[in-house]
Amino acid sequence: MTAAPDPHTRPSPTHPAATASPAPSPAPSPAPSPAATRRRLNVVADQTPDSPAPAGCNSSSTSTDVLGEASRPRKTAVAKAGADIRGEVLLTLAQLRLATPRQLKALLLPHHQDTDHVRRALRNLLEESPALVGRTNRAQQSYWHCTPAGLAEAAASGELAPTTGRATGKRIAASKTGLREHGLALVDAAIAFHQAQLADHADWRVEAPHPTPAGNLLPDGVVLLNNGSSAFVEIDRTMSYARLIAKLERYDAYRGAPANGRGNAARPPRSHWQENYAGPSLDRPFPPVLFVFAPARRRAAPDTREAAFHERAGRVGVAYRLTVATTTLPLLTKHGAGRAVWRVVGNRRGEERMTLAALPKAR
Repeated sequence: MTAAPDPHTRPSPTHPAATASPAPSPAPSPAPSPAATRRRLNVVADQTPDSPAPAGCNSSSTSTDVLGEASRPRKTAVAKAGADIRGEVLLTLAQLRLATPRQLKALLLPHHQDTDHVRRALRNLLEESPALVGRTNRAQQSYWHCTPAGLAEAAASGELAPTTGRATGKRIAASKTGLREHGLALVDAAIAFHQAQLADHADWRVEAPHPTPAGNLLPDGVVLLNNGSSAFVEIDRTMSYARLIAKLERYDAYRGAPANGRGNAARPPRSHWQENYAGPSLDRPFPPVLFVFAPARRRAAPDTREAAFHERAGRVGVAYRLTVATTTLPLLTKHGAGRAVWRVVGNRRGEERMTLAALPKAR
């Protein structure tokens, strides 16, 4: 019985010399199956340049026998690709409200030289239906924020601290009144704390309301430090000194607010700050209030405004009841939040700067 010719076998040459002494040739490679071809064509191009994707990898495939790249957890930030970090990008935007690709790279992929992976993750989130992130372009720079759908997705993950009235950041990103630069300066401060390993970027809360007898206190940021204590962070670019002192007095009102609830024999009533920041044994002092002076157009230099704030804040009695320290954003980003960049209000040693760990405790 004669076997049917293999359609993938190359036909024999007709030249006489070839038939007289056939030269051995390597066996031809089998043609790829349609399914394998389809898998290669659909591979998401979110691989690191020095680590090509293995054959058959398909991060968008619904097949259960071929794991997608996005479904393989990576432990090192260097190995992450755009599809791997889309969830972290979404959570970071939900946490900090807005950021640039450069800032996201500094937080999530600090060892990468460019923002390619972050931009791929952002485009991936933008192409969802409905879109999970939004973008505003100004002066050849893109500013990214969560959409309502993105906030709902991030909240459903259970990774965000419960905060009522969490904003998307769209209004801030599109602002032309300096609000966007104020938000970006706060992200730069979070990067400085993150790089100094004082606090993770996920441990920040932005404008979380704190009740006081004079109305709600809205800190620009509250950060949970790695040692278990917390700190209030205020960014100043254009605020008047009178408003800065008024906010400082609002912190003093929050610290002196009466206890909530009736308590019991085992647990005395506590104030809001004791409930949230003093710890189970009430052994932690009131968190320090950190003012960061950032550059702004048509305003005095940050170090000039910092010195003027010290002169005015030193006359207010709240400096004796609170730990208030200041720095400038250029100083913070250059040396890091863990270095001696903080200047204490009311310190008799004048312009001496100290580390965050060396700040005096509130009375």
